[in-house]
Amino acid sequence: MNLASRKTDEAVGERRVRVVVAERNPLVISALREMLECDGRFELVSAVQSGKQFLELAAEAEFDVAVIGWKLADMDGADILAEVQDRKLGVRITVFSNDHDIGILKQCVRLGAQGYCFQFDDPPIIFETILAVAHGRICIPYIDINKVNDTPLAQLTVRERELLAVLSDGWTNLQIATRTGISENTVKYHLKNLYDKLDVRNRAMAVALYASEKRRNSKSPIG
Repeated sequence: MNLASRKTDEAVGERRVRVVVAERNPLVISALREMLECDGRFELVSAVQSGKQFLELAAEAEFDVAVIGWKLADMDGADILAEVQDRKLGVRITVFSNDHDIGILKQCVRLGAQGYCFQFDDPPIIFETILAVAHGRICIPYIDINKVNDTPLAQLTVRERELLAVLSDGWTNLQIATRTGISENTVKYHLKNLYDKLDVRNRAMAVALYASEKRRNSKSPIG
């Protein structure tokens, strides 16, 4: 443990851990409030339901750790983590997810979340995660670090990436066929393979995923 982390440990250890909760579901907020208030180690400073409200609190930084849901009323967790990094707010965040999707966990790691736990975890696990993050440590469920940057687009070939890029530019099947010198049926064949790899059903979903990945990568500190 470095000197800064040790000082943080000592400062937090002298008082209750100040927690901010950001979650769109009022029932989850109520449950967290009751859990935290029944445990003498924590003080719930504030509970909000929108990303905008949370970012306003984060700018003040008058808490030790934030517990945020993956989906808020106006933003998702990835957007919030990216904004925290862009604004250099320096707050410690634990993501409190109700989805056992490894892709979400990977995004959180890439975007700098210090903690991650599930809403269906036992209270002691949730408490220990919050405490670890409050004391300057990282508490993330096991994940193969070599696969952190894996995304649906990572499995595509160069040609498939080029195809996805022109789809996002609005090219029709006929335009793709004309400009690449292949038949429309061949274009449809390649598109079907592309959709299968991305686990999407149509062009709109593929383009939406491509746009989302580009946005995430532009904000992520790991390319």
